[in-house]
Amino acid sequence: MKKSRVAAFVGTPIVAVLIGLTLMQMTASADKAKKPNKRAVARTRKTVKMLDDVYKTAVVLITTHYVNDEEDLAAGVAAKALFAAIKEKGWHEVKLLDVSGQPYNDENVAEDAFDKKAVKEIKAGKAFVEEVISKDGKPYLRAATSIPVVLDKCIMCHENYKTAKKGEAIGLLSYTIPIE
Repeated sequence: MKKSRVAAFVGTPIVAVLIGLTLMQMTASADKAKKPNKRAVARTRKTVKMLDDVYKTAVVLITTHYVNDEEDLAAGVAAKALFAAIKEKGWHEVKLLDVSGQPYNDENVAEDAFDKKAVKEIKAGKAFVEEVISKDGKPYLRAATSIPVVLDKCIMCHENYKTAKKGEAIGLLSYTIPIE
């Protein structure tokens, strides 16, 4: 055998092994991004629950103390403005979505698979739905929480909720939060 053929013969398996190792490392990295540490998921879940409590408490307080007639700024409108500012700053994404089937406006309709699944599960009585996803190679927690009717004042702006009973889910908050 000539020297160049020997080098090619010996070099081919080495190149194949190097390519294989590189692909294995890339796959392992991708799997790591898709499957975050359980403790990190638990911390993110706790963050979602804390944010959810803060947001819902703010909406109830605004409605209770500042919404007195139809001309006042609705707490839901204020919340959506807050959610847009939070997303723009890069913290996380949270959306207000309808589960009643009679959305206040078309922006409040579930569009992606997770949100559609969450609407069904929350309508069926679940209070919290979650799923870990990978987005741009990074892990995120998708979570949805029930928004029940808690105040009689809610129907002042949402006549379509007149038939809803206190405690019944009329909406949900959908979160997309990075897992760190």
